[in-house]
Amino acid sequence: MNGLMMQKQLLISSLIVHADRHHGDTEIVSRRVEGDIHRYTFRDCHRRARQMAGALSRLGVQLSDRIGTLAWNGYRHLELYYGVSGMGAILHTINPRLHEDQVAYIANHAEDQYIFFDLSFLPLIQAVAGHCKTVKAFIAMTDQAHMPKNAGIDKLLCYEDLIAQGLPDYTWQALDEEAASTLCYTSGTTGDPKGVLYSHRSSLLHTYAAALPDALNCSARDTILPVVPMFHVNAWGLPYIACMVGAKLVFPGPALDGKSLYELLEAEQVTLSAGVPTVWQGLLGYLEEKGQQFSSMKRTIIGGATCPPAMLRKFQEAYGVAVLHAWGMTELSPMGTVGALKTKHLAMSADERRAVQSKQGRALFGIDMKIVGPDGNELSWDGATSGDLLVRGPWVVREYFKSAGGDPLQRDHAAQGWFPTGDVATIDADGFMQITDRSKDVIKSGGEWIGSIDLENIAMAHPAVSQAACIAAKHAKWDERPLLIVVRKPQAQLERDELLAFYEGKIAKWWTPDDVIFVDAIPLGATGKIQKNRLREQFGDHLIGRRP
Repeated sequence: MNGLMMQKQLLISSLIVHADRHHGDTEIVSRRVEGDIHRYTFRDCHRRARQMAGALSRLGVQLSDRIGTLAWNGYRHLELYYGVSGMGAILHTINPRLHEDQVAYIANHAEDQYIFFDLSFLPLIQAVAGHCKTVKAFIAMTDQAHMPKNAGIDKLLCYEDLIAQGLPDYTWQALDEEAASTLCYTSGTTGDPKGVLYSHRSSLLHTYAAALPDALNCSARDTILPVVPMFHVNAWGLPYIACMVGAKLVFPGPALDGKSLYELLEAEQVTLSAGVPTVWQGLLGYLEEKGQQFSSMKRTIIGGATCPPAMLRKFQEAYGVAVLHAWGMTELSPMGTVGALKTKHLAMSADERRAVQSKQGRALFGIDMKIVGPDGNELSWDGATSGDLLVRGPWVVREYFKSAGGDPLQRDHAAQGWFPTGDVATIDADGFMQITDRSKDVIKSGGEWIGSIDLENIAMAHPAVSQAACIAAKHAKWDERPLLIVVRKPQAQLERDELLAFYEGKIAKWWTPDDVIFVDAIPLGATGKIQKNRLREQFGDHLIGRRP
């Protein structure tokens, strides 16, 4: 016997309909590429998203057509989030920080029909336009007054002219919730980028789970500023969450420096923000330099890379901002775990609580995870035993778009039915997962594993260190040994022996890096992660020839 409840499809368009109906006067504030601050409401956004859907229909866009974007976080990008998916097409957010060859590859692999772009990315569009075989036109996300002149791009359209052609009474498509809604590509650090094709259903379920109190804890009382880009796994779902709960949205546009972010956070009284550690380094550096404090910020989500304990401590102790450490992947839509504390943790000392918070957190409802050894058998949740992290759930990728890279659920016997994340992790008795390394980055010294993340976190706690990365360098006796690459803070004085002495008493002596290399900058990937593959290429032979 089945239940006797209504059947209502879970569709992305339902989020903006809800936001209009129940939170219509809530503000959306954007710093525009043109330089000014733009303000309107969820009701305005819904009207313009319907106009855009109607305009795209007039251009001949069909169900499941891919529509690309190269854009910052802003209100026009949000209109495309809802207008494209709501009409049954697929929004394909492209990371503009990728190399132009990768951008062209991705656009061709996705078979994008149109590409929308912010004016900041005009040079990138000019470089790739002639290589995008399926694109019928490029749409500059601006008004006629700011349209580029003599851009040298065939079929260049104006966003505001296009949207004016659509009628605001457009009716959202009645779609199957399993229909594809959005497409994001992995960053492609190894091999070509692979597409992850989300459905309306997976996106709605992800939104429900991520907004929960023990996840990101979002409500209509929040003002949310996503620093994480809308081209990076849909800004971790925050544009959808804000509509679901009715939170005010603030978009920073292209201005992601510490000063610009701080001014916007304060002016709009932001309560929640989200981004990768490299962005927060700039903001914290600005606060420290200017002696500023937050007046409204209550919590920040840090993900994309491990949050250094020193950063966690500074946010919470110096600025009174609670840190939610999170972990996820493009293949997980992206949220997998969040480090919300349990009641038992509140009775702990501050140091003990921070140790829990430094872990990536516990699984959201809907995500199941386990760690396995080389034989594929599940390992204990004791907080000490590490193994390969596998996950499964209704917003976890089943296979990549166009079967690129083979079937990730069938790569080996251990992973059948589970997605192999490529992370090495521990899980404690309370379900808190901690990434100890990427499987490709783990250092195997004399047959024993050394976690590079632990060594990086210790280096980052030194007051003279701005950035740190630890890689496996080849070694004549031990096969591999840890090598530390460090960027000093401006005007800081720090030498090798002083930094290595900083490790004493904090780790097993044999874990101590063999050497330190000081550099002006550490290469970062398109999503702000350290590119250890490039560091290994440059410094991987550094220890060869040294005395065993």
